[in-house]
Amino acid sequence: MRSYISGNEPWSNGYEALVFIAWIMVGLGVIFARWNKVILAAAAMLAFFLLFVSEMNLLDPEITTLQPVLKSYWLMIHVAIITSSYAPLGIASILGLVNLILYIFRKRDAQNNVSHAIREITYINEVLITIGVVMLTIGTFLGGIWANESWGRYWGWDPKETWTLVTIIVYSFTLHTALIPKLKTIFSFNFLATISFGAILMTYFGVNYFLSGLHSYAAGDPIDIPVFVYYSLAVLFVI
Repeated sequence: MRSYISGNEPWSNGYEALVFIAWIMVGLGVIFARWNKVILAAAAMLAFFLLFVSEMNLLDPEITTLQPVLKSYWLMIHVAIITSSYAPLGIASILGLVNLILYIFRKRDAQNNVSHAIREITYINEVLITIGVVMLTIGTFLGGIWANESWGRYWGWDPKETWTLVTIIVYSFTLHTALIPKLKTIFSFNFLATISFGAILMTYFGVNYFLSGLHSYAAGDPIDIPVFVYYSLAVLFVI
């Protein structure tokens, strides 16, 4: 409906992107639910939080005309791929948190049901992160092509570009912990999968609202960091 009214793809600003990411998350949850029902629950929960944040008066839902730089077919390609990549990475973060909680209830016996669930969720988590990193990398390269068309350069170390690269590096490190002897554990992987989503949050929210750059067209007025962020970090630390 928003696309029909505005005449462009419905992910051209922060509000629309959150709704779009939530939609992709639920779609992935339905697809992967055949292997483990926990994934659908995690996807639905995270989608709920995204929609909750989108209605907190932090983002303007008004349908407006596109800024000149966004009037390009690359909006349909680059932005769709980039924002879609956040969905599997977000689900992976929630699943990583679920596994950390399961570790609390796990018994020493490695053959119990909880240990089996942890291993199963971890395998799916690795697939989700791989999908997310591939999409994020492809979207970044396509963004460079769009940047060259719009600004005459492929890469300019704009805050959004820089943090996207940081995010790719962070998640690549998470995937490659299986090659590092002292980090080659299921616990380490799930812990990193959980906290790595902080790079996504910084790329999506932090850059738009706290840093200035060429990609600030999707931002609104500077906002204070919500109190629940600090509580969430405290709860994560306790877990």
